[in-house]
Parts: sequence; C-alpha cells; structure tokens
Amino acid sequence: MKVFSILLGSLLALGVSLQPSSLLAQIDREAGRGFATRSEVIGQRGMVATSQPLATQVGLDILKNGGNAIDAAIGANAAMGLMEPTGNGVGGDLFAIIWHEESGQLYALNASGRSPRGLSYERLMEILEEKDRTSIPGYDLLSVSVPGAVDGWFEMHERFGSASMAEILKEPIWYAENGFPVSEAISGAWKRSARFLSRQPGAFTETFTIDGRGPEKGEIFKNPDLGNTFRLLADQGRDAFYRGEIAEAIDAWMRENDGYLRYEDFDLHTSEWVEPQTVNYRGYDVYQVGGNVQGTAVLQMLNILEGFDLSETGFATAETYHLLIEAKKLAFEDRAKHYADSDFYDVPYDVLLSKEYAAERRELIGDRARRDVTTGVDVLEDGDTIYLTTADQYGNMVSLIQSNFRGMGTGFVVPGTGFSFQNRGELFSLDPDHANVYEPGKRPFHTIIPGFVMKDGKPLMSFGNMGGGYQPVGHVSILTNIIDFGMNIQEAGDALRWDHAGSTEPTDGVDDSLTDGGRVSIESSIDFEIVRALEAMGHDVRIGQGFFGRYQAIMRDHTYGVYLGASESRVDGQAAGY
Repeated sequence: MKVFSILLGSLLALGVSLQPSSLLAQIDREAGRGFATRSEVIGQRGMVATSQPLATQVGLDILKNGGNAIDAAIGANAAMGLMEPTGNGVGGDLFAIIWHEESGQLYALNASGRSPRGLSYERLMEILEEKDRTSIPGYDLLSVSVPGAVDGWFEMHERFGSASMAEILKEPIWYAENGFPVSEAISGAWKRSARFLSRQPGAFTETFTIDGRGPEKGEIFKNPDLGNTFRLLADQGRDAFYRGEIAEAIDAWMRENDGYLRYEDFDLHTSEWVEPQTVNYRGYDVYQVGGNVQGTAVLQMLNILEGFDLSETGFATAETYHLLIEAKKLAFEDRAKHYADSDFYDVPYDVLLSKEYAAERRELIGDRARRDVTTGVDVLEDGDTIYLTTADQYGNMVSLIQSNFRGMGTGFVVPGTGFSFQNRGELFSLDPDHANVYEPGKRPFHTIIPGFVMKDGKPLMSFGNMGGGYQPVGHVSILTNIIDFGMNIQEAGDALRWDHAGSTEPTDGVDDSLTDGGRVSIESSIDFEIVRALEAMGHDVRIGQGFFGRYQAIMRDHTYGVYLGASESRVDGQAAGY
C-alpha cells in the first residue's frame, strides 16, 4: 500500500490523469510513463532519426561505412525526398544547425530560395488582379521560388562532409531506380495529393502516380527520373542543378508554361551560413535559425515562460496550458510582423529576444484568455515538411529540416527531373509596408525550423518537428516536457499535444492583429475536466481537431558516451543507432 501511495503522489505531481485506464497503464509499464510508446533507442557510435524507416537505414549505412553525420543527413534527406515526396524533395528548401566536434562550434545554414528576379512587385499585383486574387495562390507558378535544398547539401558537404557525393547518393539512386515499399501514413497523404495535383501542367501524373493514382501502403514505387537527377548531382555536383542541364530544362519549361523562374535565378542562387539565434532557458542554451524563418518564436515563447514555475503548475494541467497558449499568442504577433529576409529587413533581435521585452510581454498574461493581441515592437498554417537528425562516432550532430511547403508542393514537374516545385512564394505579404512583402530576389517567410540545445557549453540535443505553424509550439512543448517535467526524449514526443490557431500571419498586413482569441486544439486523450477549466478561462477549445506534427530527436549523453534517439510514434518514424 505504501508503494501505491508513493506512485500516486508521483502521478499527481506530474499532472497525469488518474482515470483507471491511465493508472493501470502506468503500473503495467516496466519503464517510462504510462503514455510512453517505447523506450529511447541507445547507440554508441551513431544515430539517425527520420520519419521513414528506410531513409533512417540509408543514413545509418552511411555512418557504418565511415561517413559522418553530415554525409548521413544528406543521404537520408535524398532518400526522404524519394520516399516521402508528400513533405519534401529537391524542389524545396532546407535549414540546418550543425554541431561540428573538431571546431567545437555550432553552425546554422539558411538554404532557402529566392523569388524570381524578373518579376517585379508591380507586375505581380497586375497578374493577381487579372486572376482576381488578393494573395499569392499556392498552386500557381507565382508561388514557385528557387529550390534551395540541393545547394544546401553541397554547402554542408563542402564544409564538413567526408564521404563522396557518389557514395552518399548511392542508395537513394538504387531505391529510385529499383523501387521501395510505400509506408502507411505517406500513402494516405500521397493519394490525397495525387487526386488534386494530377491536373497540373507538367509531368506530375507520369512521375508520381501509378495508373493515375497515388500508391497503396506496401506498393512498390519507382522514380527513375529522380534517380537520374541524383546521378547528375553525384557526377557533376551542384552546378548540374543550378548551371547545367537541370537549370536549362527548368528555364525552357517555365517559358513554355508562362512561369517566372529563369536560368539566371538558378545561376545566382546561394545559401547562407548565418549566426544562430539563442536564449538561455533555465540553464539550457536553445538555438534556432532566424531571419525569414519562425524559429525566433520558440525563443520568445521560452523567454516569456521562464517567468512561470511550470514544474509547479504541472504537465497537462489547465494552468500550464493557459500559460503556454498565451505565450504563443504574444510571440506569434511579433512573428507576423518582424520575421523576414535579413537581406531586406533588419530583424530587431536585440528587442525581440531580450529578457526585458519578455518581462513586459509576460505582464500581459492574466487569469483569462486574451482576445486582442498586437506586437509590442514598434518597428517596421498549414504545411507538410520532414525533419531528420543524425549523429556520428566523432561527436558531430546535424539538425535538418526540409520541405516543399504544401504537401507535394505545387505539383509542377518538369519532365525528366522527378521532382515537384515548392510553393513557398505563397508566404509573402502583399502589403508594401510589411517586412515580408514580396520583392524580386527575396526569400519568403518559412515555417520550417531545426532546433538545437547546448548545456554548459556542450552539445546536448538536436531536435525538431514538422507541421507548418505548429512547429514553434511543438518545439516549446518538447523542451518544457524535458526541462520542466523531467521526461526523456521519447516520452516528450509521445506526450499529449496541443496547438493554437488564429494568430496573425506574416502574409497579413502591418495593421492586422489577433482580435478573437483564436482556437485551441488538444489531442483526444485529454481529460475533459481540463477542457472545461480552459473554457472557463475563455479559451475556445477543440478536441482532436488539429495537426500536431511529427517529431525526431537525438540526445548526447556525455556521462556514458552514448546517443539517445527518439522518433514519432504516431506515424512511420524510426530512430536507429549502432
């Protein structure tokens, strides 16, 4: 009885629901909390975590054959573009944070593409008026920006890689030419996209369907055209894509189909190594990529939340959810106004990431849900992505995220290339006074964010989750689950998830703001008493009506000299080490 009392007290301290099924599940577990799906994966010499098990094995094989974490990340990403085209591919963009053990430094890469240099703001507005549109349509050639992922691979490889690109791309080429079995969650998304995108001009149907439909679970799928693109990259390097026959084919196809990208846009494209943005949260240094990407929102939320004792309010309680939701509202209004291409706008990090500004914003959080929220700085949601992470025997760690934006992107496929173009250009604002307004040769706002954590000057964790505007919420949830609630990295991903929608977007105008409080979504396993309490505070709560992303992580245990891996339990993900 004494043991039961101790267990009961522990559960209450963690905010775990004491419904009979929850309590029995906790007692039945040999290790971990009752909601955990499995233990962490542990490896000494290397670790790879992706949302597609075959891609995880591609990365792991590169490590076993002597490649490093950077090589493995590139190879796994290439495999992901083939095997999960519903979220990424060489027609999209990439961001990465890399811990390089030899130099003892953290590096951040912005490998996002720019808008067509030959399309002016004035001409864009004329075209939109002709189309009777008030925003850039996502499945239109207007939304296509230069794909940056391939250049990102070669930037990473030139600086840190060890294996040859031919070795790195060997297995993705084999799978493209010989086929791979499509996994369950990817099949469902693929079939939905195929029904819509088959109507687009280009080679989508020939490239991405079997007899005009998306592949079934377990069905073998081949993409020999993408295999040929990989072969060109292995043989000729990045210039095959940006200055060779691929760029030439894209230029010709765009001209024939009234598109806007030109050879010059590819020829002039460059990725950028940037200084990662960071804040300290309860002794942990959390890093994000800034500029035209929403990672700064993670840091702003953490700064605000640091003033509350979340370990006291407890995991998955109404009080904690209220604080998280309100912090998200505040950060996202700044996100809507101030996150933009740093080549065109001086993002005010000195204010946004200051502890003083966080304290001012924190004062706006009361006992009731705020309906009206605006930015506090007086200076001028829907997307599919993949996140993966790798670590090697040398101590290098890579946090990498890559995306087409909307599922399979625009669906425009240049014949013979094997990939669909992204629709990131949809995320420009059309307000001429907005920091994120469309301009030629400019990088649009991005939702995709890789995360990294350092502790006491040492690399601790590479982590991330896909899911459009959900991603900052997902990052903060993972971090608070680990730091405030004592979860391991698998439990942190398995735990109950929440989201908030309705905040002002970077595509809106400078005078727009949140006026109705937005909507909260929580996974269906939530205790309804918590829902009632949130509604009593003024929150509009929906149960299970949301998309809560997909998560991967690797943690480095310096005491034992091992890596701990975690992957998304809700879909097809796998973490594997050796």
